[in-house]
Amino acid sequence: MTTNQEEIVHFDNVGLRYGTGREVLSDLSFTLYPGSFYFLTGASGAGKTSLLKLLYLAQRPSRGMIRMFGTDVITVPRGRLPGFRRRLGVVFQDFRLVPHLSAFDNVALPLRVAGVAEEELRGPVADMLDWVGLTDRSDARPATLSGGEQQRVAIARAVIGRPDMLVADEPTGNVDPDMAIKLLRLFEALNRLGTTVVVATHDLHLLKKVPESLIMRLDKGRLSDPTGALRYPPRRVAAAQ
Repeated sequence: MTTNQEEIVHFDNVGLRYGTGREVLSDLSFTLYPGSFYFLTGASGAGKTSLLKLLYLAQRPSRGMIRMFGTDVITVPRGRLPGFRRRLGVVFQDFRLVPHLSAFDNVALPLRVAGVAEEELRGPVADMLDWVGLTDRSDARPATLSGGEQQRVAIARAVIGRPDMLVADEPTGNVDPDMAIKLLRLFEALNRLGTTVVVATHDLHLLKKVPESLIMRLDKGRLSDPTGALRYPPRRVAAAQ
């Protein structure tokens, strides 16, 4: 887990445009703190996915500064970016599972990339698949899974390595309400272990399910701050374990 207790991510006057079009994100300045749980909300087209791309380093901004884990990631050599990405867990809206790998092997992938021995990863991966209700689908490939099952595999893969920050784009959009709550509880458990969690959602009912969460709201590429999430450090910062 990160040892920086001041901030995990800091944006300073960040803007993003694609090509020569208008800015899709403008004047973003905020700090995300270790061990906090954030919901990112906003109407369709507000820029939520674009902001998440900046957070998981898939996109560089058109202007401004982004600091992550104490390092300016805009000027850092591209060869160092994979090291930062390994500290992140990402749940993509389109899942991005590896099609020729089983559910088990998709979930195990981050641990294998990190060099975890095969005998040491089998138990944790099996436990994670059990937690998301997919023990009986561990050998199935993505093409044979339903959308909700693929979503659960993607979430299990994102959290298996206990990342410093979890970024999730509409993670409950393809599951039933009961499973959505169960997945939120998984994110909360990870958060209590010290992981900063950022969940983008258009489902406003979810916001009430995590009482200590902070809310960031995007409107036409600009952020508002209904809970003070961006102005002040949170009252509670989970201790890393």
